[in-house]
Amino acid sequence: MSESDRRARVARLEAFAQRAPTAYRVRLALLAGLGFGVLGGAVLLALGLSVGLVVVLLAISPVLLAKLAKIVWIPIAFGWVVLRALWVRFEPPAGRLLAPGEAPALVAEIERLRRAAKAPRLSGILIDDELNAAAASVPRALGLLGHRHYLVLGLPLMQLLDRRQFASVVAHEFGHFGGGHGRFSGWIHRVRVSWYRVLDGLDGRGAWASGAFERFFRWYAPYFDAYSFVLARQNEYQADAMAARLTGADVAGSALVRVNIGAARLEHEFWPSVIEANRRDAQPPRGLQHDMAAALRSRHADDEARVAARLAARADVHDTHPSLAQRLQALGVVAGDAPPPAQSAAEVLLGDLLPALEADFSDDWRLRVEDGWRERHRAHAADSDRLGELEGQLERTPTEAVEHAALVERLHPHVDAVPLYRDAVRRAPDDAFAHYRLGVLLLARDNRAGIDLLHRARMLDPDAGDAVNEVLAEFHHRHDELDALDSVVGDQQARDRLRRDAAQARNALSVHDTLLPHGLDDAAMDAVRVSLASTGKVGRAWIVRKHIDGDPAGPPHFLVLVRWRGLVFGEDAALQRVVDALELPGSWVAFTAPNQRRVARRVRKSAGAPSYRHGQA
Repeated sequence: MSESDRRARVARLEAFAQRAPTAYRVRLALLAGLGFGVLGGAVLLALGLSVGLVVVLLAISPVLLAKLAKIVWIPIAFGWVVLRALWVRFEPPAGRLLAPGEAPALVAEIERLRRAAKAPRLSGILIDDELNAAAASVPRALGLLGHRHYLVLGLPLMQLLDRRQFASVVAHEFGHFGGGHGRFSGWIHRVRVSWYRVLDGLDGRGAWASGAFERFFRWYAPYFDAYSFVLARQNEYQADAMAARLTGADVAGSALVRVNIGAARLEHEFWPSVIEANRRDAQPPRGLQHDMAAALRSRHADDEARVAARLAARADVHDTHPSLAQRLQALGVVAGDAPPPAQSAAEVLLGDLLPALEADFSDDWRLRVEDGWRERHRAHAADSDRLGELEGQLERTPTEAVEHAALVERLHPHVDAVPLYRDAVRRAPDDAFAHYRLGVLLLARDNRAGIDLLHRARMLDPDAGDAVNEVLAEFHHRHDELDALDSVVGDQQARDRLRRDAAQARNALSVHDTLLPHGLDDAAMDAVRVSLASTGKVGRAWIVRKHIDGDPAGPPHFLVLVRWRGLVFGEDAALQRVVDALELPGSWVAFTAPNQRRVARRVRKSAGAPSYRHGQA
């Protein structure tokens, strides 16, 4: 669905929902039921066919039923394949699950708010390291058997807000569980998320049954998303109303302002300071969460200007959250001063658990980033040395001019790198990186000359297409240029589709595959023979290269046909040992002839003599 089509549809549905709210909800419920009908209908049809066949064959002759029993099982087998293709396991949200007895003050406060909001019981309370809170509903059996409900609370959020503001945020999240906008809206909210999770689970499986349903849900999920967007936007207002009812409109408004201040503080101050520390220190800081809390609880001279900028921002038709100005207007409050709390909600409600959580999250972060941190620290030192060398030269080659511009931009972000990149593009007219970076910097200044530079970068380096599309999409979206945005989005979707098809092709075997000689040199084939001999089970092997449509420049993909030496028990495990032992410059699939006879014949014909024989020197 194009951006212009989506905006037009959302506008029509908003008008329709205001004019005929009951009819809108009925249509939305029918559309939601369509998804469940497709899932359940496929299985019921398969079972119905089996039962029907049994009845018909019994009526004709019990003997005939016994002879044709295998036919009866065909629809059942189809139903089983459908269920397996669609069975997507949904994991609970990530975070540190509160154990029984932990943070009793927090648990009591959440339970008080849950009862007041008339929200369903929780399966768990999780705390993570994000500046956010979320109501997460995990479907059972794709939602057919209900949901498990979790409340996810970000520790930075609890450190940013006071107790009443934090209670307002929790009340808002409970509103999404159905207490704030009724059972129907709560159900639609969960279904809206569930269909995208089904689509994500099906994506890339490649099985024939899965593929059929993936095509349906690739149409259905965005369509349902657009149709339910109006209700989802209303739900945000109603969840805010729940927060205002339980904690007061002024408190709910101040919480919204504080969250926007905190997000801006992290984006513009805290994380840039961490990046600067990476350049200065060889090891990541130990108390990241404690430092973040201190930054969130402080004042900054730019807070007022940043809130003003957020108040001026408009809501996007892809974001169900209204703008800050719209939410405050709906609450009937104005954006006033939102000073840091004298005592944060984390300090009040977590008690002794707070320092432990800070330490645990900080340690987890250090473990995640320490390898990359040290590498970036070394790279920064090397970059600094290299920049010194380049600036000490009287003359620079075209390649060095590009390198110099990139180093200045990376090491001295406050220096205007545009003149340097202009010179680099002039001197190195075929350098994709120089065109790309100059294009990015110009578009950031709303200079449209950057568009041609980005297109030139993609022409010089087709692999830059994703990065170019991301920048162009952001620019056209910012300027409300829908036709240009649709063109960029369509191009990116086509690129993604080709990649997805190529990935599926690497995992599939078909008689229609285009097979080529393997093209491996003598050294590579020697390594292959050694690795196959090391398994002790392979008698012969034929190797060919498979042409991957849509990915001609990607790594090569090989098919390895294996004939065993003697008896093999547990063929799947033996094939896995072959895959693990092989050394090939790309990706590969190993298989045996009994499993794919027609494909095996084509591989042997294309390869000619075996690529490997047991005992071969």
